[in-house]
Amino acid sequence: MLGKFILGVSSLIFVAYGLVSLISPAVPAGFAGLVMTNGNAYAEIGSMYGGLQTGVGLYCLLAILNREYYRGGLAVLVIGIGMLACARLISALATNDPLTFYTWGALGYEAVTVLIAAIALRQSYQARLAT
Repeated sequence: MLGKFILGVSSLIFVAYGLVSLISPAVPAGFAGLVMTNGNAYAEIGSMYGGLQTGVGLYCLLAILNREYYRGGLAVLVIGIGMLACARLISALATNDPLTFYTWGALGYEAVTVLIAAIALRQSYQARLAT
């Protein structure tokens, strides 16, 4: 139940933010304080914030709908979002520039998502071993 919850929330967030980012890469660039100076930047923001996030969200949805993908979906959240959180924290600590709520809010969301997904993944393996 916990696993389906975090997969569902993640699916909604990633697909929604991903589609907004795909349609208008200026939105995530603005949130992050990035300036897109050429077409390469536009394509990069659109693909990483739009395409990748939409794909992760759709995979989370698939993991809810098909049991064969359930543990894989949770693992994507633990490993993928976990590394995203680690990289964000390291980068945040490495800069002397001020950070906004965008960075700390994203880091908080990522940490909570990873924690819930890790608990659900562990519960899933424990349930399998108990049967």
